Amino acid sequence: MIHTTVRMMIPPQKRAEALQILNVIAERTRIQPGCLSCRIYHDEQAEAVFMVEEVWEDQEHLDRHLRSDDYRNMLFVTEMSVEPPEIRFRTVTDLAGLEIIEKARGCSRE
Repeated sequence: MIHTTVRMMIPPQKRAEALQILNVIAERTRIQPGCLSCRIYHDEQAEAVFMVEEVWEDQEHLDRHLRSDDYRNMLFVTEMSVEPPEIRFRTVTDLAGLEIIEKARGCSRE
């Protein structure tokens, strides 16, 4: 599994346009084969900050997405950023949930 994030700071005069483009990209990305999730976040404390988070099943599906017109449009939005965007790709090898908290706190769910 691959977790991707794109974080950018969009100036006030470009926010409506950027959000409109990002919403279309996210809607279309969510239905792509291999996409496990695609979400857009807006930081309420730092209004200029937008983040797109995607989770992909594997590298093959992610690569197909990175070559798509939708991702080209994502890169277009990153060019609106007033600072260089943060783009991260993380490969996830292990997933855990509540059991990690329970183990750390010495609890069990019996």
